[in-house]
Order: sequence, then structure tokens, then C-alpha cells
Amino acid sequence: MVENAPYSEIGYKLFFKTKPFLKKLLKINAEGVENIPLEGGCILAANHRSHLDPPVINIISPRPVIFLAKKELFEVPILGWIIKKAGAIPVKRDSRDAAVIKKSIQLLKDGYVIGIFPEGSRAKPGEFRKPQPGVGYLIEKAKVPVIPILIEGTDKILPVNSKMPKLFKYNIDVKIGKPIRFEGLTSYEHIAEKVMFEIKKLKGEHHG
Repeated sequence: MVENAPYSEIGYKLFFKTKPFLKKLLKINAEGVENIPLEGGCILAANHRSHLDPPVINIISPRPVIFLAKKELFEVPILGWIIKKAGAIPVKRDSRDAAVIKKSIQLLKDGYVIGIFPEGSRAKPGEFRKPQPGVGYLIEKAKVPVIPILIEGTDKILPVNSKMPKLFKYNIDVKIGKPIRFEGLTSYEHIAEKVMFEIKKLKGEHHG
């Protein structure tokens, strides 16, 4: 654990002990976990279809992941409290917040793992949304490895507008790609699109 962590260390230790149980409960199959660096700052970039996505990534990650989360989520009862304790960083929708970028880059320099969803909000079941250019801005400024992640099945267990998860019925499949860097790319939109391409590629979708 890193000293002066932005998340609750006691909470994370308890969460860490429950990971094996949660992995079985949610029927998570994860491939490529070894691609997540065990030290140093890095960004985990995943597709987004369910509110289950952040906890699923934290369950399979060998290190705690600090997510950028929509500001509105912090106002949701219980969920808001949980993500605050997890050290999540509030982000205004459709905004390239300089303070958020600065804080994220500092955390990455301090050796933390930042989790992002390039699409910005949840996509329809089985689909992908266009990535937000702000993601490219963060990646270009941070200059750390980016690990693409494909998540499938969370949208069946906890779909959009659903309050209760449908446990035991479906599996969650997570594929983690190898770390990539984006040196030489200066267009934020191009970087964001490249990240989504790498995520889709894990499923075999080679189109842009």
C-alpha cells in the first residue's frame, strides 16, 4: 500500500480479503491480469456498460484502482459514500477539468493506478460509444502506460436503469491487453480513438 493513500486503507484491506468471494459470486473470468503492472503509475482504460464495471475491475486488479467518476454519482445514496471512500475523483460531464487532470497526473506520478472509461457514460448492451477527447488529453499529459480492458456481461447482470443485479445467471468476462504508450500522437481525438480501437480489438473488432 502507498502511504497517504487517497482511499480508505482499512476499507481496501477488507475489500481485498473479500475479492475471491466476490469473484465467485459475480462469476468473473479474467484473462491477462499479468498485464497490469505491479508498480508505477498506469491507466486502466475499459469499455463501460454498467455501474458494475468499476468494482469488477477492482476485483480483478492486483492493485487498488482510483476511478474518474461523474460528479452526479457522488450524490447517490450509499454509492456516493462508497466511491468517496474508494478515492474516486469527481468529473463534470463533458468537461476537460484542469483540476481533475492535474490531480490525476499527480496520482500517476506518485505511483497510483487510475481507471477511466473513454466512452464517458454507459453504452447500450453489447455496444460501444464514441470516446471523449478529454481522455486523449489526460493520456497525452500523463505519459504513462495505458492498459486496455474489455468487459462483457456486466450489462446483463446490472443493466442501465436496473437497481437490483441479476446474480448467478450470467458470467462476466474480462480481457486485459498489454500496456501501450501513445508517444508521437498529438491529436487528443486520435489518442482517444486509438484507445477504443485497442479495447475493441480484444474482442476481435478491428474496425474503427
